[in-house]
Amino acid sequence: MVIQSLSVVVPTKNCINNCKFCVAHMHDEPYKHQLDCNLPFFDLYQRDYLKRLEFARDNGCNTVMLTGNGEPQQNRSFLETFGTLNNQLDKPFRWIEMQTTGTLLNDGYLRFLRNHVGVSTISLSLNSFDSAENAAVCEMKSPVDIRWLCSEIKRYDFNLRLSINLTKSFETLTPADILDKAHNYFGADQITFRVLYSSGNHTAQDEWIEQNGASKEYIKRVRNFILVYGKPLGELEFGGTKYSLGGMSTVLDDDCMAKTPKKEYKYLILRPNCKLYSQWDDPASLIF
Repeated sequence: MVIQSLSVVVPTKNCINNCKFCVAHMHDEPYKHQLDCNLPFFDLYQRDYLKRLEFARDNGCNTVMLTGNGEPQQNRSFLETFGTLNNQLDKPFRWIEMQTTGTLLNDGYLRFLRNHVGVSTISLSLNSFDSAENAAVCEMKSPVDIRWLCSEIKRYDFNLRLSINLTKSFETLTPADILDKAHNYFGADQITFRVLYSSGNHTAQDEWIEQNGASKEYIKRVRNFILVYGKPLGELEFGGTKYSLGGMSTVLDDDCMAKTPKKEYKYLILRPNCKLYSQWDDPASLIF
């Protein structure tokens, strides 16, 4: 079994944001939160959780992505627990990333993520380079100052990846302009161009993507630019290729839900019920 990364779902009751294209809103989440110290058999489920972490490590997985149906930083106590459990492993995960829109992050929180949780890379999701427009798409209660946050992320010496959600907002820029701004204005080390996922079930999110997602022509333009001007750095386990381009590691992700069948797993998902799955939207994908 080849597993590129382990997505650790940080439990939240409700997301503080309401992203117009959020994949989590397209399907139900029938998974109980068992890693709660107030519940019976907490010690049993804690051991189960450690077994799943060890299973991923035993199968060659080196990377954890802290993510979820809400912002991971909404549940600081869980992140503290994860940091503690990870350090109990014979071979702890060293490569820990966090996917976030950046809401709620401040200097103290960044220090906690760096020092206790062990996060080394922050993947900042952006719908626009304009802070107000970016916040509007996610219905943030308080807009994130993108440039300030990127500066603080770099000040604490995290690796900074910008995950560019390909909305129409970016079509006003050439791919070269996006790369230049990401690297030279925001200080990014890595960039991922992410094609928005549509379920095909005519959800509200699907309809928003149809109206506001980048066109197929623009996505093709981005892909061709990367292929023509990028220098291949290596093939990822799930079949994609990362390129050196504009001073950054550059990837085009057009299968964020890992729907293309392969022998390898792009990721496994460790849910709060302390079990592993291979698909976000299908409980039948239970692994262990």
